[in-house]
Amino acid sequence: MGWTESLRTFIHPRVITMLFLGFAAGIPLLLIFSSLSLWLGEAGVERKAVTFFSWAALAYSFKFVWAPLIDKLPLPFLTKALGRRRAWLLVAQIGIILAIVLMGSIDPATSQDNLMFMALAAVLLGFTSATQDVVIDAYRIEAAETRLQAMMSSTYIAGYRLGMIVAGAGALFLASGMGSEKGHYVYSAWQWTYFIMAATMLVGVVTTLVIPEPQRQTVDKHHYATADYLRLVLVFGCAVTGFALTFFYGSDVFKAVTALAGNDAFVGFLVETVHFALAIAVAVLIGWALVQAGAVNQAMAKDTWIAPIADFFQRYGLKTAFLLLALIGLYRITDIVPGVISNVFYQDLGFSKPEIATAVKTFGVIVSIIGGFAGGLFATRFGVMRTLMWGAMLTAFTNLVFVWLAYAGHDVPVMYLAVTADNLAAGFASAAFVAFLSSLTNVSFTAVQYAIFSSLMTLLPKTIGGYSGTMVDGIGYPGFFIFVTLIGIPVLWLVWAVGKHLQVEQSPSA
Repeated sequence: MGWTESLRTFIHPRVITMLFLGFAAGIPLLLIFSSLSLWLGEAGVERKAVTFFSWAALAYSFKFVWAPLIDKLPLPFLTKALGRRRAWLLVAQIGIILAIVLMGSIDPATSQDNLMFMALAAVLLGFTSATQDVVIDAYRIEAAETRLQAMMSSTYIAGYRLGMIVAGAGALFLASGMGSEKGHYVYSAWQWTYFIMAATMLVGVVTTLVIPEPQRQTVDKHHYATADYLRLVLVFGCAVTGFALTFFYGSDVFKAVTALAGNDAFVGFLVETVHFALAIAVAVLIGWALVQAGAVNQAMAKDTWIAPIADFFQRYGLKTAFLLLALIGLYRITDIVPGVISNVFYQDLGFSKPEIATAVKTFGVIVSIIGGFAGGLFATRFGVMRTLMWGAMLTAFTNLVFVWLAYAGHDVPVMYLAVTADNLAAGFASAAFVAFLSSLTNVSFTAVQYAIFSSLMTLLPKTIGGYSGTMVDGIGYPGFFIFVTLIGIPVLWLVWAVGKHLQVEQSPSA
């Protein structure tokens, strides 16, 4: 394909479509991540409670659980009218709008009950936005031939970054412009900011309504009744309910244990880790018991989840497979964990929302795109494993710049240096890591295996990130960023070990 033909593909309707769908996918994440953390901080919510809200984004880490349902289960009326992909996409987008409006309708400063309702709305936003991501990924693969996939991915990422700028920098500028600042909290400013963010999702809704449904290019090997999938949804709902009840109703018990230990920050971290693990164990036990009791078609469950996992272990063997899973689960830990508390960190140093919006949400996003291009070029020129090693070193040791900033205080040049180093490293490492994950998938199970990999990639870092506020309370910001740097060192060993066990070959088109 020549340069002229390559450039011409950028104006292909399918490619342009991904720009708008990418924009819709980029809006929700920061509204339950960094922008929400600033809102809660201004509302006087304690720091450790603010960082716990990052768990609302854990839906992105568990999306592989319900992704097969989205792939198989028809929606009444909508699937017939719009097609299976557009029907699920529209439902997800309406759910996102509803969740954002609900969040905007709640003032977290007025009561603990309101804070709980805000958390539930944030969880709804995380679930619906993760669902939208699953559908967009499927639509992108099915909507066009192979020669357009690279361009569609490029425009999707560009749209996603634009959405993040709007939901990050845009939201901060709006709230600040309407008068809300740290020390001068104005609920109506954040309320209207979130209402406006909900309105921006209409870009995705209109796109969904006007684009054509892709032709189905694969045929299911197995056909199960709709009732089988509905039963699976009910079992999933029971497991989620078990998790929620265990986590929320067990809170008082675990708080009491922490109080007995003198409210020590480290003990609190360990206690809350056990608390979270227990809730997950209860959910898994409920799901397993219901499957064993025959509540779900066991053959369907095996075809959906067991076969892709078994294939992975069969291809790589136990030792290499566990090394790969450890690397996948830990590679981004030095990037994601400090990201949870970064906005609160800037705020505590005295930076204003416009300063944070300009440096982090606009300049930082542009720098991360540059880092991504650099990571792709290095992976093509020097190989994926070597680039993974450089990316792991960069993401770990650039956290030391934040130690400098913590001591420097409100120093704008040092802030921009930290933002530049952090985003270049994150973009560089992410590009190499996506290429690495793609190389691990079997073409027979691409969707499920990639969903599992991408979910595992964020699960542990986001979980630990929820305790970042507790850690800062105990060891301070300099100690926290040194800790984050140190936990990146085992990742370097994992990259080296995987390189010894696995030869990854990456084509230039990946």
